[in-house]
Amino acid sequence: MIQRGRTYRVLRELLCGLVRFLVGAYPSGEMPPGHRQTLYFANHTSHLDTLVILAALKLRARSRVRPVAARDYWCKTDSRRWVAEKILNVVFIDRQRGGGDPLAPVRQALEEGASLIFFPEGTRGDQELPGAFKSGLFRLAREFPSLNLAPVYLENLHRILPKGALLPLPLINKVHFGPVLARVGDETRDDFLARAHQAVSRLSPGH
Repeated sequence: MIQRGRTYRVLRELLCGLVRFLVGAYPSGEMPPGHRQTLYFANHTSHLDTLVILAALKLRARSRVRPVAARDYWCKTDSRRWVAEKILNVVFIDRQRGGGDPLAPVRQALEEGASLIFFPEGTRGDQELPGAFKSGLFRLAREFPSLNLAPVYLENLHRILPKGALLPLPLINKVHFGPVLARVGDETRDDFLARAHQAVSRLSPGH
């Protein structure tokens, strides 16, 4: 786990403040207790998604949370990698490698006690509601039974900074937190993923 010094923590808080100024990132709903290890799973439509969730969390929760993000995007340039490693404390996953388990670094971060931001779709969409969830969320939920699973719906980010856009539009974003997902014994993968998907989708205003 990368240990960040005080300077990087201050930079992270300044970045979160900038995000709140630009798009709002107003929290809504039932935010889990900050002292509990939590996996926040959310819809994914924008490169702002990670920053918006961080900005919406309370300081205690934010101080222990690490975003899970694709290495091929965040390591594309030296500056982007520096932000990911030093300020955001990202857990990198390799989407394009041929062998091995891409969830291995995620498991390590959980074993070290970190909370995580996780996007079960695996890639950005462009619709109001999330696309199909991949199996990674189910595998992590099964392997870490004491982990809080907190659904999050990010409102308006598919409009504020859609795919291909360079600058955000002047719209307001809300971050909707739902109740921690209950565990159901002997639940199949498909049933679990459908229930998790519904937990995020129902947080969308009007649904």
